[in-house]
Amino acid sequence: MKKLLFLLFAVFAFAASHAQTKPMVTKKISTPSVQCGMCKNKIETYLKRYDGISMVTVNVKKKETTVKYITDRINEEEVKTAIANAGYDADDVSANPESYKKLPACCKKPEDGGGM
Repeated sequence: MKKLLFLLFAVFAFAASHAQTKPMVTKKISTPSVQCGMCKNKIETYLKRYDGISMVTVNVKKKETTVKYITDRINEEEVKTAIANAGYDADDVSANPESYKKLPACCKKPEDGGGM
């Protein structure tokens, strides 16, 4: 009986050690149109709604967004598209024009009369 329990324990331990872990990736995405704390809050709040994104940090001074996500649920292009859908440029993806129009004046680009 003890040998059977030991064998079962060994099998479960082996299976648990070889269980697939979800691959996490951390990416820095350039967000050059970020101007202020409102931009930071909007992007962080918007991205946290997406399945697979576990961490979002926007650095206003560096104009970059760091995102940690699970690769089998979302990918880098989808993250960039999500930022663009919030109204901000993300690397090579331009902001969604309709979302950009809805941003407060302080969050718009200086050439559009915005900025701090």
